Amino acid sequence: MRLTAPTFLLCACVMAVPLRAAAQDVNDKVRAFVASDLRGWAEDPAIVAAIQAGNAAHSDLTPEAIEALDQTWRAETAQTDRPTIQAVLDTPASQALREHVTGSDGFVTEAFVVDQTGLNVAASSVTSDYWQGDEAKFTKTYPEGADAVFIDEVEFDESTQSYQVQVSFTITDPTSHAPIGAMTVGLDAEAFE
Repeated sequence: MRLTAPTFLLCACVMAVPLRAAAQDVNDKVRAFVASDLRGWAEDPAIVAAIQAGNAAHSDLTPEAIEALDQTWRAETAQTDRPTIQAVLDTPASQALREHVTGSDGFVTEAFVVDQTGLNVAASSVTSDYWQGDEAKFTKTYPEGADAVFIDEVEFDESTQSYQVQVSFTITDPTSHAPIGAMTVGLDAEAFE
C-alpha cells in the first residue's frame, strides 16, 4: 500500500501525539524528582559554600578570561596533569556530588554545579568544558530566577549504552533565596518511563 502525502501526514501526526504525551510524562516525573530529591542535594552546605566562593573569585572575570579558563580546562581533559580540573574535583562539594551519584545505583550518571558566571565549582566527574554559561543548562536556569528548571532532550549515551536526560535548575542562597548558581544532573531517562 502506498500512502499519499495527506495520509502520510495524518499518520505521522497521530503517531506524534503519543510520543509528545510520553515526553511530557517523562518531563513531569523529572520535575518531581528535582523537587523531591535534587533540590535537597543543592542545599548541602558544601555546595552552597562552593558556589559562594566561586561567585566571589569569578565576579570580576572578563569574557576573555572566562574563555581562557575554559580553553585551559578543555586542554587538561586530555592530560594527566590537570591542576584546573583537580581544583574543582578535589573540593568537599565535588565529594558530596560523587556520594550522591554513587548512592543512586546508576539512576544518576553525573552532577555538576556552576556559579553565577557559569563556571564549574563542583563536579562528580570531569566535564568536557569548564564554562557552561553559553549553554541552555545555564541560560535557561540561573538568569531565569529561583524556580527555573530546564530539562534537555533525551539522548543516547555511547559510554553507558543508555538513554540519558540532563536536568538543570537554579540554586538559591539558603537565607535570601536569591539565585546564586545552577546544578545539572544527568539521569537515566529509561528510569522515568
